[in-house]
Amino acid sequence: MTGRWQQMVDGAVSLRRELHRRPELAWNEHETARTVREELSKAGIDWRPCAGTGTVATLAPRARGRHVALRADIDAMPIQEATEAPWSSDHDGYMHACGHDGHTAALFAAAWWLKSVEEDLPGPVTLIFQPAEEGGHGAKAMIEDGALEGVDVIFGWHNWPAIPFGRAICPDGPVMAANGTFYIRISGRGGHASQPEACRDPVLAASGITLALQQIVSRRMAAQHAAVVSVTSFEAPSVETVIPDEAHLSGSIRLGDSRQRKPMEDLITQVAQDTARAYGVSAEVEMKPRYGATINDPTQAERLRSCLAEELGPAWQSQATLLPVMASEDFSYYLGEIPGAFALIGADDGQGHDVPCHSPRYDFNDRLIPHVARVFARLAGSPMPA
Repeated sequence: MTGRWQQMVDGAVSLRRELHRRPELAWNEHETARTVREELSKAGIDWRPCAGTGTVATLAPRARGRHVALRADIDAMPIQEATEAPWSSDHDGYMHACGHDGHTAALFAAAWWLKSVEEDLPGPVTLIFQPAEEGGHGAKAMIEDGALEGVDVIFGWHNWPAIPFGRAICPDGPVMAANGTFYIRISGRGGHASQPEACRDPVLAASGITLALQQIVSRRMAAQHAAVVSVTSFEAPSVETVIPDEAHLSGSIRLGDSRQRKPMEDLITQVAQDTARAYGVSAEVEMKPRYGATINDPTQAERLRSCLAEELGPAWQSQATLLPVMASEDFSYYLGEIPGAFALIGADDGQGHDVPCHSPRYDFNDRLIPHVARVFARLAGSPMPA
């Protein structure tokens, strides 16, 4: 059995690197979906398409116990890879910069094992291979296309380079933040750079708005609320001797509590428009909500913590990680529908896997695959591989 399990792990590592070589962006994961479905078919696992490039597979459909779903995401990002790994992206300008290739491979290692012990599973197991996690609301589309039909509980995870290998976090309640984006157009009156008094300078106003927005969290929200406001883009194209008519700001918000979204959006709009008026210009603000906070069900979080402890040992919990983590996840959609839990599992093994997600130098730590696969097997109630 040990040799058989190792073959599954080795196969998952090879699959991960194959997927890494040919990344695809949200809603365009056609080749990735084809690979997922071919591998499921080769393993004798029934599957169906879901939400276009998504796939839902089922094991032990007639078992009478609790129906567990396990999820992986499959999309990549529009980032030029700079790792120089042998399995680097063959698709110019795209890479798996968040480890979804590894999430998919770990779910396959679990799937192959669970298929080998399918007759011993206490309840049905649904495998969710989800597209468009990176801002595409893929989980929402999967739910709308029936991915959770008959499912009682769901579990997911994300590799996390800021946590040491062998450690993880899985709290009751919020584990990751809600997020959203904002866009601000500042309209003034351009003119000659030698005559600023004859103009209404949108560049100066945008600078003032940028500074004022940074005071929302520190001065307009209670300290008990976890929140971030980040201006990430400032555009005011012109030439050296011309004050332009317009400037544009955009950025991101993060919220530990989804209920704070509306107050935060109102504050950004108020601060931007009031500051603009002080500079004699106007500001139009557009807010776009993205994902809600990822909130673990306490009962299922305890179940996942138990499985992590069995796999990683009694010191598995990362004590240094502040919660909630202010990154966001569309796994929040699943947890808004049924009970479940989500964990962040450490990748930093001192061998270069401390590079953060979304970096062009990031690469998934393949040593995570057997650990996560065994955690998934435990969650499914499976006999354990050696």
